[in-house]
Amino acid sequence: MRGEKGQQPVILRVDEYEALRLIDREGFSQEECGDYMHIARATVQQIYTSARKKLADMLVEGRPLLIAGGEYRLCDGTESGCACKGCHKRRCPTVRTEAKSGNNSKESSDEDCHSIG
Repeated sequence: MRGEKGQQPVILRVDEYEALRLIDREGFSQEECGDYMHIARATVQQIYTSARKKLADMLVEGRPLLIAGGEYRLCDGTESGCACKGCHKRRCPTVRTEAKSGNNSKESSDEDCHSIG
């Protein structure tokens, strides 16, 4: 029976989680993901393929998911050339919005970003 208590969890490594987040949620290409994670595109492809298989196993078999381990380094925001410009939690895309009272438009910038956590 699927979803039984005591089943072994599917372990998704942190690097696999990040590849899924960047590609499937943020819409990055594998090349952009590799640049962001500072790894080769071919490595991204391997990590992403492994992550997708693990997610499929979890869904089909009804197993719990555990995100843990893997090779990663957290950004402290002080590196020169950091792809995230401080922290991905502050990453805000430039968005063009129309003011309701007229045709004035505004582009958001890093100054408009607020830390999520």
